[in-house]
Amino acid sequence: MNTADSAHQRRLIIAITGATGVLYGVRLLQILRGMPHIETHLLVSDAGVLNLHQELDMSRKDVEALAHVTHNVRDVGASIASGSFQSEGMIIAPCSMKTLAAIAHGFSDNLIARAADVVLKERRRLVLMARETPLNLAHLRNMTAVTEMGGVIFPPLPGFYHRPKRIEEMVDHTLGRVLDLFGIEHQLAPRWVGM
Repeated sequence: MNTADSAHQRRLIIAITGATGVLYGVRLLQILRGMPHIETHLLVSDAGVLNLHQELDMSRKDVEALAHVTHNVRDVGASIASGSFQSEGMIIAPCSMKTLAAIAHGFSDNLIARAADVVLKERRRLVLMARETPLNLAHLRNMTAVTEMGGVIFPPLPGFYHRPKRIEEMVDHTLGRVLDLFGIEHQLAPRWVGM
């Protein structure tokens, strides 16, 4: 990473956990890599690595190459574990129910949960692309708890009004909505202009 310009960049923490849908996290990193004003800090859980291999035939190194900075999920002393680390916030794409539960209950047993806890306590934007269906009562209560703390629960449910023809179009449309939450300009999908 070139740190010379890092003071002028917006930092985003991206985490990939062990839920299906790692394409969302990978594609998000690809998109952000093309934005010179965004610096990405990546975390990948061990279960996330398994899903990268299962769903995309990618390794940890493959996905880490897309980020500006990578962090070990066991390093709870990393820079992003402190409120003094300046960032726009954090996106967990996808977010497992285990990670959701850890965040909802302040159980910072790894750097993903700790970084999310820091983002919430510093009143920054936390977006969880929660992946599970159907939802049980524990899932719903955990989602409510995170929402009450200021987080955004954003299940990656595709929209169809723009008539997508490929999976990539559905993924980009969803990620465009996520980037909108951070005020990041993009051209990922057409915007709704009315009937």
